[in-house]
Amino acid sequence: MTEEEWRNKTPRHPRQLQNIYEFLDEIRIRPGAWVRDRSLQHLDSMLLGYRVGGTIHGGKDEDDFAQTGDFSMWLWRRFDVAMNPQGWAVEIERAAAQAGKPQMDMFFTLLDAFRAERHGSTEPAR
Repeated sequence: MTEEEWRNKTPRHPRQLQNIYEFLDEIRIRPGAWVRDRSLQHLDSMLLGYRVGGTIHGGKDEDDFAQTGDFSMWLWRRFDVAMNPQGWAVEIERAAAQAGKPQMDMFFTLLDAFRAERHGSTEPAR
């Protein structure tokens, strides 16, 4: 999807979402409504809460964004750096600052690349 298509997409209620990728798609539509200051560290905290809530309530364990999750490991290889104990959010924030890009934009660009490599598209696996 183009950025304009994302902006024109109608937001859904969280009860309509089925996985972490659908949740991230909603954040992409309205990042300022979900993530304070559009900070990736705040997003990382939200995803931790998502994982903990899912674990407590018997949901599927979706840990791609955990410190040693698939996205994190993919990112370390992509950036050709050792695993950062501060996490993927700090590493992307640093790269975005060096590139002069908004950190949230860089995150979603990287997320699209990860999803394309992992699933063959940027659409979430269902």
